[in-house]
Amino acid sequence: MTQDMTGRTVVIIGGGSGIGLEVARRAVDRGADVVLGGRTEGKLAAAASELGDAASWHTVDTTDTSSIASFFAALDRVDHLFTPAASYQVGPMLELTDEAAASPFTSKFWGQYHAVRHAAPKLSGDGSVVLMAGAASVRPPAPAPAYVACNAAIEGLGRGLALELAPVRVNVVSPGTIDGNLWSQRPEQVREAAFAQYRRDTLLHRLGTEGEVADAVMFLFTNGFMTGSTLYPDGGYALR
Repeated sequence: MTQDMTGRTVVIIGGGSGIGLEVARRAVDRGADVVLGGRTEGKLAAAASELGDAASWHTVDTTDTSSIASFFAALDRVDHLFTPAASYQVGPMLELTDEAAASPFTSKFWGQYHAVRHAAPKLSGDGSVVLMAGAASVRPPAPAPAYVACNAAIEGLGRGLALELAPVRVNVVSPGTIDGNLWSQRPEQVREAAFAQYRRDTLLHRLGTEGEVADAVMFLFTNGFMTGSTLYPDGGYALR
């Protein structure tokens, strides 16, 4: 993909690390200016320093609607928005507290919903939004019904927003298990068991990379005829 993004503003909430940072690197390489958002100043500052003069950053908490409103109020224009930031718990219904079970919706669903709501007045007419869901939406890997439902709801949200915000394009990326920043924060025993299961269950018998998901996001940013769709960079996991 070689589409030039010179003069475009790409906003990434969750851009200080992981998939969000990989998207930021690609956007800057194509000439875009990037605005990074997240909760951790140190990560954002380090990421912006790496990206150079094309990058700026502001803290934002996606569980706080006033924080989201302030973040977007400071921006003049948004050409492309990607919203991978989230923090939540997963597990069986019979083991999680109600608060823990609700955490994927609180952070991942409503966080993205409110981000798009406050970005909407700033979105350029030929711009786009990419929401982050996950392949568990269509193939639950383990008992975690609230988390599964949240990812499915985000895919539905993407279709609904595509209808409401047109001609702004809205799409969803639903990755499988990715060997990257998110899983590196989990206990080694849990991580390795999940990785082994995923290798068995997916058609390509390997994990994905953050760069492969970032490439899917960039495709959704730059293909002007994609809207209301969900891409699954999952190695065929959803098919098995």
